[in-house]
Amino acid sequence: MALILEQVPWIVMPIIFPLIGSMLCFLFPAKAKSLSLLTSLVVLTCVTGLGWQLKALGSLRYPIGGWGAPLGIDLYADGLSLLMLLMAALVGLGISIYSSSYFSRDKANHFWPLWLLLCGALNALFLSADIFNLYVTLELLGLTAVALVALAGSANALISAMRYLLVSLLGSLFYLLGVALIYHSVGSLDIAILAQRVEPSPAVWTAVGLISTGLLLKTALFPMHFWLPPAHASAPAPVSALMSALVVKASFYILLRMWLEFFQTQGGSFANLLGLLGAAAVLWGGIQALRQTRLKLLIAYSTVSQLGYLFLAFPLGTSLAWKGALYMLFSHAMAKAAMFMAAGNIQFLGGHDRIAELGPITQRLPLTLTAFALAGISIMGLPPSGGFIGKWLLLQASIESGQWWWGIILLLGGFLAAGYVFKVIGHVFTHDEPTSQAGKLPATMEWSALGLALIAVLLGIFTYWPLAMLEMGSPIGTGYSG
Repeated sequence: MALILEQVPWIVMPIIFPLIGSMLCFLFPAKAKSLSLLTSLVVLTCVTGLGWQLKALGSLRYPIGGWGAPLGIDLYADGLSLLMLLMAALVGLGISIYSSSYFSRDKANHFWPLWLLLCGALNALFLSADIFNLYVTLELLGLTAVALVALAGSANALISAMRYLLVSLLGSLFYLLGVALIYHSVGSLDIAILAQRVEPSPAVWTAVGLISTGLLLKTALFPMHFWLPPAHASAPAPVSALMSALVVKASFYILLRMWLEFFQTQGGSFANLLGLLGAAAVLWGGIQALRQTRLKLLIAYSTVSQLGYLFLAFPLGTSLAWKGALYMLFSHAMAKAAMFMAAGNIQFLGGHDRIAELGPITQRLPLTLTAFALAGISIMGLPPSGGFIGKWLLLQASIESGQWWWGIILLLGGFLAAGYVFKVIGHVFTHDEPTSQAGKLPATMEWSALGLALIAVLLGIFTYWPLAMLEMGSPIGTGYSG
């Protein structure tokens, strides 16, 4: 049985099944809810199967159609790919469960095909082995995300979606220009071949600058974050969750992949610049979150802050720092998806997300507030939580490398996070009477948020498997083993 499982092409299935599910949801909208839930479960199963293979093989390269690089297209999976796929599968399942009760019939007919198309694009991106395929999947991801942001239909949502579209296209233009320069200089697009052939030169430096600028714009790193808070705050709650938990992580993943393979040889000053921008994001995002009067905007600016932590690993540059950043990335996805779902629950029942008026609503939503509080534990970096493990590893890396100033940023960011999390939780401990507004929140919306929040906390207890994944194929050490 084990031999049969190892021979199944698990690597292609997380891409194929969401695309099939998307088409079926479009053709049979009455069955879309069931199809999406089934597809999410199948994708999680396929990712588990791929993990089984990688445990034995370390890494896996799959030539599509039997034609490998440089003539054909390869898929590639290692521990880093597996971690990202598992993150997307878990959050995706939570979003599918949550959305099954969130949308009206009309909105649901548009949401389900777009959501599964985005899921397929995201999985294809995590498994792509050349920089042009990464561009194609990134474009598909961006276009579906724009459509989902506009799904709310309000004026603010449409304006935010248009702004996001223009930013996404600008970032893609920078990225594609960089890809063209690299192909002209090296003669290949496959990442494994580029890792062997890329030599420092003015053309390569220019390409690195163009690609990095495009990806940082899509990742919404300070000061290029201006599009993110309005888009996340005006989108429907499930869309805000997937945007913050998954979509902005895709462009970071591409930058990290390229950095580990050949970008880091192009100079250390760029790494320090990324670290400074990350530190500024941590502080600026935290301060802006404290100033917000609306819950979804507070969570959106929290995302700006939390993304900054990931870039502190670049100047540190050690295996420990990369593990800390990736652990934070994984736990942040769970916690931030839970937070946006909790905000969606409050808005769903109360009709608004004004923080000063949350007291009467939150009295009726104990599970929702529990989910928000548990997610907040991870965002603050308190033990036991995945956020604590990630920050601890980054702090340890900063001390061991002698770059203690990054540790100060970690501590200041934690204090700011505590401030804006307790700003919301404080409304639970009031004497306000529960709202008498009619309506009842579906149980699936509360439990899905609570489930993801629990995962974020449990990541601080069960640390072995996530860290063991990052050893598969040595993605942090030696990179692609073509």
